[in-house]
Amino acid sequence: MYGTVAYLQTQPGAEANLLEQFRAKLPGLVTSYLFRMDAASNTYYAVVMFENKTAYVANANSPEQHTRYEAMRKLLTAEPEWHDGEVIHNMAYGL
Repeated sequence: MYGTVAYLQTQPGAEANLLEQFRAKLPGLVTSYLFRMDAASNTYYAVVMFENKTAYVANANSPEQHTRYEAMRKLLTAEPEWHDGEVIHNMAYGL
């Protein structure tokens, strides 16, 4: 699997719209998580995992993803920080 961990800071009241952005079913998407930080309610970390790097890059380069990104960017106070990489371990218990 391949994906990204992103650091996001939202405008006040933007959480519901941000959640909608992460509910999209994308080709090759395996799972995604969105964490709201206890220390700052407008700070989030997103984890998004695709079947492989090819699927991830295809999504990242698609016009549809660019449109989704532009909509999400309007909800944020700054550019997100993206940290892409290969998933080398995944274990889920009862999720």
